[in-house]
Amino acid sequence: MAIIMKPTQRLQTPIPQSARRLVLGVTLCWAALSATAAGLEVKNPWVRSTVPAQKITGAYMELRSEQDAVLLSVTSPVAGATEIHATRMEGGIMKMRPVKKISLPAGKAVALAPGGHHVMLLDLKRPLAAGEKVPLTLRFEDKSGKPESVEVSAEVRDITAAAGHGMH
Repeated sequence: MAIIMKPTQRLQTPIPQSARRLVLGVTLCWAALSATAAGLEVKNPWVRSTVPAQKITGAYMELRSEQDAVLLSVTSPVAGATEIHATRMEGGIMKMRPVKKISLPAGKAVALAPGGHHVMLLDLKRPLAAGEKVPLTLRFEDKSGKPESVEVSAEVRDITAAAGHGMH
């Protein structure tokens, strides 16, 4: 027996709510743990939560490129501006400075982590609470100068989260 349907008809088999939640949960977990596009892999993207009236926070992740590339920028709709920063010790004082790009050597993991390279989300449009997701768009160039973008969903972690918290 065959089911014949007109193009405007839809199959009337409801999908159980529990199955919808499972598919959504698996999809969000996968997206948060790793995203890949054009040879760039992004692992464990996360953002530090904020307290009321706080206007800045950091975003962190691990990047690995199949070929030499450079990270040029990161944007997010939750921030009015973003900057890529490097943290260095200078004269016994830890200082942050904006950088124009981060080199991604072929096949090597590059960590964006507290105390090192990271992304600053500036002029936040609202507080960020632990457990929510923040969209980030990473713009990079491969060694030939071809621009690419990768979109990831970063988990917001508690304000006290350490560099290795939740990373595998």
